[in-house]
Amino acid sequence: MTELKPVPHGLLQAFRAYESALLSDDVAALDTLFADSPTTLRGDAAGLRVGHEQIAAFHGSRGGAPGRRIVQTHVQVIDEDHALIVAATELDRGGRGLQTQLWARDPVRIEYGGWQVTAAHVSVPAPALDTRIWRVVGDPLVSSHTADGALSGETVAVKDLFAVAGFAVGAGSPAWLEQAPVSSSHAAAVAALLDAGASVRGIARTEEFAYSLSGLNAHYGAPPNPKAPGRIPGGSSSGSATAVALGHASIGLGSDTGGSIRVPAAYQGLYGIRTSHGAVSREGMLPLAKAFDTVGWMTRSAFLLQAVGDVLLPQAPPSSPDVRTAVDDIHLVPSLVGLASEAVSEALPEAKPLAWEPTRLDDWRQAFVVGQAYQAWQAHGAWLETRLDTLGEAVRGRFEMARSVTRTQAAEARAVLSEARAEILDVVGDRVLAYPSASSVAPTAAEAAGVRDDTLRLTCIAGIAGLPAVSIPVRTPPNLPAGLCLVAAPGRDRDLLALAQHLAE
Repeated sequence: MTELKPVPHGLLQAFRAYESALLSDDVAALDTLFADSPTTLRGDAAGLRVGHEQIAAFHGSRGGAPGRRIVQTHVQVIDEDHALIVAATELDRGGRGLQTQLWARDPVRIEYGGWQVTAAHVSVPAPALDTRIWRVVGDPLVSSHTADGALSGETVAVKDLFAVAGFAVGAGSPAWLEQAPVSSSHAAAVAALLDAGASVRGIARTEEFAYSLSGLNAHYGAPPNPKAPGRIPGGSSSGSATAVALGHASIGLGSDTGGSIRVPAAYQGLYGIRTSHGAVSREGMLPLAKAFDTVGWMTRSAFLLQAVGDVLLPQAPPSSPDVRTAVDDIHLVPSLVGLASEAVSEALPEAKPLAWEPTRLDDWRQAFVVGQAYQAWQAHGAWLETRLDTLGEAVRGRFEMARSVTRTQAAEARAVLSEARAEILDVVGDRVLAYPSASSVAPTAAEAAGVRDDTLRLTCIAGIAGLPAVSIPVRTPPNLPAGLCLVAAPGRDRDLLALAQHLAE
């Protein structure tokens, strides 16, 4: 140990108590050892937590620190009541870590000699493969054969629903992956990206059979959300989204049935597009509900979002309206903005209001849920009938509901959706509608179920009518990401991409 000045009394005892509390997951002791102040800090690779309340919530949810031993400690004394401690650690799993703490002494406190941590930073070796994000990854996993294509130099995180030649489709389910055949060819979207010069970085995690919006895979864990630490990533294209947000890949290829591109894009501050139903080939993509499934992708820039569209989308008809400069023609829908939290609503830019009140929106959401469920069971019920116990609790509950949907109920749902589709298409017309991509910022795992229905009320609109939808990142007053969703008539995908690029300039 190196000491620049005499170590104040009780500091090292408090430091050892802190280390012991970390390794034994003594949350009560950790709460006492961290200063009870809104300015207390704790940072790591996942982000910065500010205030005792956030730090206590983190300690209460993580299940303890990884096993390790301290191999070097340096104490820099500031004065009798303040000191900086830097400690090097060796982890049981291998590799070295580093932790830095700023300690302060409160003379009126008795516990731990009055010493408390006012700021802490922790670093540990990154895993060679973060299995929450990736099922398999390479450098690259699949190389492009095109040296000078439109997407040369770009890398793709492929959602584990798309066929990649030489690998099985895992669908986020260990049981499915165990029996899945190895793909002999690429999915159409994967092949098109490779032909354009992009390489496949790896196969990214999805929730089981893409049947969720949270990203909380029960088997592999939730990919982290680097833009909102401690909050969910959004699903079901969660792995692709996180890979892009972390910079592991530049393009996240995914699918969107009920919001699985738009929600993770909103939660992680990305650009994302759900394409018009049928606009991009779904050949080689495992279905969930074919009447609503679409191909989509996420990027960190509007420019790249549009460049991918130039590769995957059909050519726009010559008569297609040009909305690149039609910012004044964007119509914000107040009734839909009102479904979002105050923080999200305040983050949306001003636009011309459209007085549309979809009075049966909750009926539409419920019909969408029933219709999606019926098709999901048609797609996977035969295999799942004797394997529901292999699914995580939340997805299992959805498939159990799906199994119970009768043909009559499905027909009733189709009738409601048909009427809804007609109304939506009539309202959209030649307009570009704007409303929140999701009803809230990324919630915590405990809050996720509580916002699901509110978000589905927003996301089902594009799904019901087969509309293209682009999510544009915005920042909320709490400085968390959210999404502005732009929708237009089917087939106007390129117009929306051009408009998103214009708004980003």
